[in-house]
Amino acid sequence: MSNTVIKVENLSKQYRLGNVGTGSFAHDINRTWYRLLGKEDPYLKIGEENDRSVKGSSDYIWALKNINFEVKQGEVLGIIGRNGAGKSTLLKLLSRTTSPTSGSIKIKGRVASLLEVGTGFHPELTGRENIFLNGAILGMSKREIKSKFDEIVDFSGVERYIDTPVKRYSSGMHVRLAFGVAAHLDPEILIVDEVLAVGDAEFQKKALGKMQDVSTQGGRTVLFVSHNIVSIKKLCNKGMYLVNGLVHHAGEIEDTIDAYQQSIVFSKSHKSAYYAEESNEKDIQILAIKILDEAGNEKGIFDVFDPVLVEFEMIIKKEDASFITPILLVEKDGVELFWSFASDLEPGILDSLPMGRHKFKVQLPSPLKKGVYNIHGNIGKPGVGNIDVAYDAVQFKVDELSFNPANASFAAGRGGVIPAILNWEKIG
Repeated sequence: MSNTVIKVENLSKQYRLGNVGTGSFAHDINRTWYRLLGKEDPYLKIGEENDRSVKGSSDYIWALKNINFEVKQGEVLGIIGRNGAGKSTLLKLLSRTTSPTSGSIKIKGRVASLLEVGTGFHPELTGRENIFLNGAILGMSKREIKSKFDEIVDFSGVERYIDTPVKRYSSGMHVRLAFGVAAHLDPEILIVDEVLAVGDAEFQKKALGKMQDVSTQGGRTVLFVSHNIVSIKKLCNKGMYLVNGLVHHAGEIEDTIDAYQQSIVFSKSHKSAYYAEESNEKDIQILAIKILDEAGNEKGIFDVFDPVLVEFEMIIKKEDASFITPILLVEKDGVELFWSFASDLEPGILDSLPMGRHKFKVQLPSPLKKGVYNIHGNIGKPGVGNIDVAYDAVQFKVDELSFNPANASFAAGRGGVIPAILNWEKIG
């Protein structure tokens, strides 16, 4: 396996739906008979893809089907996908908490996993006792565990409760101590599920920092499942995107996130224009928001250096409409990039807009990085707040449509949310 620490070949996991136990004895007899005859398990031929959005005809579903991948030492693999895609099932198989239906898993090194709140903890034992228990399960000596004990307790922030049975811990305390144990007891491979979402913002930041240290400084391997794309992008260098138990994409983390956003976000809900029917119940209303190219045509896909323009149309039906302003919020990966206020156009221009329809146009910063961008529309007024809102009104995608080392790779390769071009001046 050389420096490959995890190698998965043709891994599949099948589950049976319905009442547990009904007909299972007869099925076990059939399986045993076929195995004695040297034939393939007959139930492996009848399972269906795990698509929860459609009604199936089989009692057997494939939570995972023919998964193949390798993870090398020191890599941080982010596993993403919608709920039910098979992410947690994969981690359970890798952690050996359940067995595969078919295929093989080869792991080189000691594995510590954090799949659920309180994983591996005995509720009747104290926090102190559970630290030593988990260390022993990982194959560590008492002396090794003692050398790490103070560091684990300090990281977890539960020193006051360390001699209290963990059944009295809150979910946040559970996950703090469990992660502290998993991350500090020198595992060669650390497997972490979405469980970190239970912790507060301060702990999540500390946990992500610890996982970065484990991978970069310790040369250990991390497998991380999360719906937080920002955390995945910050921590991981490799990615795998699962869809209904199948590998849809695997590779560099940026490319994997792009594939995820294109198939989940962009292709299914993409709209480059928003239109609203005029309402008799609203005195001030958003009528339209459109994404335009430089020529004024509606467009949804842009190159990294293409100008992206937004047109905002509103209507005012009453005379007292002073100090109202159209507002745009631009997001990427669930992160607010910036707000843009039409009142920035010219001081005093919105002091009193007349009744009727009004259109505004604004060009977004350029260049923009690859990815899918969401725009929310709003009409606001100081002291009043929101007057009308078009949440998630329009979307557009930025891609490297034509490779140009001087352009496209410039934007893709820069760090930060927006690859800004600033005016530098040599003054000495």
